[in-house]
Amino acid sequence: MMYRYFRALLQVLWAQLLCGWVLGTELTFELPDNAKQCFYEDITIGTKCTLEFQVVTGGHYDVDCRLEDPDGITLYKEMKKQYDSFTFTASRNGTFKFCFSNEFSTFTHKTVYFDFQVRSHPGKLCMESACVSIHEALKLVIDYQTHFRLREAQGRSRAEDLNTRVAFWSIGEAIILLVVSISQVVLLRSFFSDKKTTTTRVGS
Repeated sequence: MMYRYFRALLQVLWAQLLCGWVLGTELTFELPDNAKQCFYEDITIGTKCTLEFQVVTGGHYDVDCRLEDPDGITLYKEMKKQYDSFTFTASRNGTFKFCFSNEFSTFTHKTVYFDFQVRSHPGKLCMESACVSIHEALKLVIDYQTHFRLREAQGRSRAEDLNTRVAFWSIGEAIILLVVSISQVVLLRSFFSDKKTTTTRVGS
């Protein structure tokens, strides 16, 4: 078992050496209401890049996303998206900017996850195709694990929110039942209470 593990590890390392690397930035951050957060990445011309994002918690689980090239030209723009993926090839050298906006929300903050991948292939070698396939397969497994983890976090957040609402509703029902019960007891006692009579003695 250990032999197979080390063998697979050596194959992955060899693939990385032959075929280049997939660099990237993964981050989960808080995005307050009425806020906008931007990130910057220096990219060389001809580099293939992928931006993936997903809203983990907050409100309707949606944000605005915008990607611009060094000239300020918009490459990608989506409004109120829960999750999405966009792939592009850099047409020039420079700093690319991508922003997440929650400015449309007045009181709900969001938790956002994004993965910005930059694929760098320095040269074409004889086994490049096979190495890239191995590396992409491993990266796909990591992406699936990340998405499942985010879905689990999202489901847990919704379950906790639902549990809180049910708890408040139960407390409200208990208070209403208590008030109604006390009112009924008081009303019934008023029906069966003895009326006091006063007797006046008239002396001669």
